[in-house]
Amino acid sequence: MTALQRALTDPPLRPLPPEAAGLLRDLDAPPRLAAHLRAVHDAACEILTWLTARHPEAAVDGDAVRYGAATHDIGKCLHPGELTRPGSAHERAGHRLLLARGVPERLARFARTHAAWTEPDATFEDHLVSLADKVWKAKREPGLERLVVDRLAGREAGPEAGPEAGPEAGAAPAWQVFMELDDLLTGIAGRADARLAFQNGYPVR
Repeated sequence: MTALQRALTDPPLRPLPPEAAGLLRDLDAPPRLAAHLRAVHDAACEILTWLTARHPEAAVDGDAVRYGAATHDIGKCLHPGELTRPGSAHERAGHRLLLARGVPERLARFARTHAAWTEPDATFEDHLVSLADKVWKAKREPGLERLVVDRLAGREAGPEAGPEAGPEAGAAPAWQVFMELDDLLTGIAGRADARLAFQNGYPVR
């Protein structure tokens, strides 16, 4: 079994969506990239499970979030140096790669938006993929988490809303959503060492 195949199938992380796994095989992706994508996808699935249980009223495209988490860094197939050092060339390259492979924009977009969660046109799904891409390794981004809390509390996101912006009818108060989300993310972050060990157990090439 090849290192890539092991990275795609070894326990304990959830398997990627079949379409994403097949694309990584077709591209002969770096094994460590596949392992990283599984780690972020695993965190995204935990977030979506929590959303379904705690906030079933939230309108979210779960399939898009799962696919986005599973492919957000796919541009690193073209820029493998960015697997081990900082760089953003993979973002637009990955977006173009996915579109060229026939992936629709609603799914391909995450390759270019996963690091752009502050942009005014970022969607709730963009925020969730970005959140998973941070918390899988125990990194917390208060500004990003606030955007998620505001959305779930039925408040207008962004500084223009101000602290006096009230919730929509039937929405949980922001403080309650914040505490629930913090508990979730603390739990996910608590398993970061295991996810990092999983990722780093596979070769870059």
